[in-house]
Amino acid sequence: MPDLKIDALVFDVLGTLVDEPGGVRAGIRALDPSLDDARVEQLLSLWQRHVDREQRRIVAGARPYVTSDLLDLEAARLVADAVGVGDPTAVAALADSGRRLAPWPDTVAGLARLAERFPLIGLSNAGRAALLELNAHAGLRWHQALSAEDARTYKPDPAVYQLAVTVSGRPPERLLMVAAHAWDLRAAQDLGLRTAYVARPVGEPPASSDRFDLHAGGLADLADRLDHGQEHVRRGGRS
Repeated sequence: MPDLKIDALVFDVLGTLVDEPGGVRAGIRALDPSLDDARVEQLLSLWQRHVDREQRRIVAGARPYVTSDLLDLEAARLVADAVGVGDPTAVAALADSGRRLAPWPDTVAGLARLAERFPLIGLSNAGRAALLELNAHAGLRWHQALSAEDARTYKPDPAVYQLAVTVSGRPPERLLMVAAHAWDLRAAQDLGLRTAYVARPVGEPPASSDRFDLHAGGLADLADRLDHGQEHVRRGGRS
């Protein structure tokens, strides 16, 4: 356990705190209830590939910035076209499924416990309006919620992580980035933030070459590890 002197926690939201694939999957099933599981997964992959590709194009400067709402609508149109649904109302409802995401079972209680000791900052690729609705739907507790829209780019662009550094008023090494995606943590690490990987059914596990400060099985485990680490610091680093 490293000696961590942390002033605030910065949380990825999509996948780390809420079940993003599950919400989109439910939206696809509502679009066409006759779809079998295999077809639903194919369409979910189509959605995810589009959003990921277009976010990367924006980060690379190959496409002007657009909000996550527009990318979700584009993805919804692709899925609807693939199953032959042309009703604009149905397509809009599918696009909005990216805002109706259930929290993981430990999310709400875990955030409440961590909020007793640390300022909590949400840092999401979701646009401002989407993030507001997502937070309300999932019951997420924040002291500050930041959208990549404020930087007009997407993670892993360093400008997004800089939002949290600027808002917190702390140096990067006093912030702990928490995510279920190794790529997210690597980018935060490059800017100097400390890092904590939290295992989820979705996301990207660390590679053997990754050196994150903490690995946790969930938010309760993360809180336990931070409790231990802070006590270790208070005792002057003595085991």
